[in-house]
Amino acid sequence: MFKSDYLSIKTLGELRKSGYQTLSVKDEMRRNLIQRLQAKERFFEGIHGYEKTVIPELENAILSKHNIILLGLRGQAKTKLARLLVQLLDEYIPVIEGSEVNDNPFSPISIFGKDLIKEKGDSTPITWVHRAERYGEKLATPDVTVADLVGDIDPIKAATQRLSYSDERILHYGIIPRTNRGIFVINELPDLQPRIQVSLFNILQEQDIQIRGFRTRIPMDILLIFTANPEDYTNRGSIITPLKDRIDSQIITHYPKTIEIARRITEQESFHDTGRSVEVHIPDLIRNLVEQISFEARESEFIDHKSGVSARLAISAFENLVSQAERRAILNNETETTIRISDLYRIVPSITGKIELVYEGEQEGMQKVALALINKAVKTQFRKFFPDPASFKTGDEKNPYKTVIDWFTKGRNLDLEFDESAKTYQEKLAAVDGLKNLADSRMKLIGDASESLVEEFILEGLSLYSLLGKDWLEESVTFKDMMGSMLKGMKFDEE
Repeated sequence: MFKSDYLSIKTLGELRKSGYQTLSVKDEMRRNLIQRLQAKERFFEGIHGYEKTVIPELENAILSKHNIILLGLRGQAKTKLARLLVQLLDEYIPVIEGSEVNDNPFSPISIFGKDLIKEKGDSTPITWVHRAERYGEKLATPDVTVADLVGDIDPIKAATQRLSYSDERILHYGIIPRTNRGIFVINELPDLQPRIQVSLFNILQEQDIQIRGFRTRIPMDILLIFTANPEDYTNRGSIITPLKDRIDSQIITHYPKTIEIARRITEQESFHDTGRSVEVHIPDLIRNLVEQISFEARESEFIDHKSGVSARLAISAFENLVSQAERRAILNNETETTIRISDLYRIVPSITGKIELVYEGEQEGMQKVALALINKAVKTQFRKFFPDPASFKTGDEKNPYKTVIDWFTKGRNLDLEFDESAKTYQEKLAAVDGLKNLADSRMKLIGDASESLVEEFILEGLSLYSLLGKDWLEESVTFKDMMGSMLKGMKFDEE
């Protein structure tokens, strides 16, 4: 175990006298994990929803000293999980000073380290490497080579130092040996060409590497972690079977299973208040609606489920939503504002770039699918707070929506512009008979939403149940009598 007073040690002789003992990286992580588990200490900070699924499996893999592959769709925190494992490394470890491969002073693997110890013995200088420097990461792309990952011969070094091509000193180490005694992550493994994947066999099974024609096998002390998206297995590449067989633990990640967990992720990852020029109030209803859009997208028949719907959809949508409210307040010289239901129409650009459509979805068009997702989200949330409008018969005096609907049947329309001031917005909603009373009856249930927001929420809900007509334009949304609109359309057709 590392102690702070070890940092004063500068030579191999001093390190021996201190009684310091080195462990392999997997043994080191196993020991530190056991101590954290015993202390009931949480270290996967910022990871939500995996407490009973992914994290226990990951901990089991570390206790088993396994190399790991994290398999899951886009936006499931695979890389973030891998990076957090650095916390299980000792804060500092000793290495031979000047070593490219973090040579263990007690058992160096490079010719540089071995020669230096032969020359200087206990006077060999050592340095202490922080755990943050013991992490390596590479995005697998088709142009990655064996030289990039493992190493190659450096002809320039051979020429300038007049070394023979049989001399190990001409070796150039790749990124994996440079991460020796640490954690190395390869993201999007299926994108790695099959012949490059073969170069990883020895590291996984025999824990060593060979570079070019050299007979020497260089032992590697390393934890390998891979990430992959199941979609990539057919679209861009595959993990060859012998490599997959050598990866000890395959851990399946997943999307948040509840709105509450999804909200915690979005609020953690998004930019929504710091540095804003306007104070933007974000009611729980709005936060839930944003997350509901992602949930609806993952169930939509128009969206490719194999591709997945990243958590980044909700994060980007939430940021755009707050920015729309901020922009509107700035245009109206307001110092604070509250997000509205109609602001949701401004997050369409955040949705269209995050979804892959199947054939039926492409026929509908990206923007129509995005709007349909917003409407489904509103309808789902509406049912949680208000009675089902479809359960009341026409003319039923007990229908809580009757007064509101009657107001529109008299030929009135309500036009809400996206960028109008809070005062104008509130005055327009207040003019609708029965809307305020209906909103007030549900305020406690909905929570911290403003009265105007709930009123607009009611109108949206009624339009989605076809009790009110709704026209969405680039700058506004208009609510009107559903039957009157239909009759007017029939009359137009006849003419």
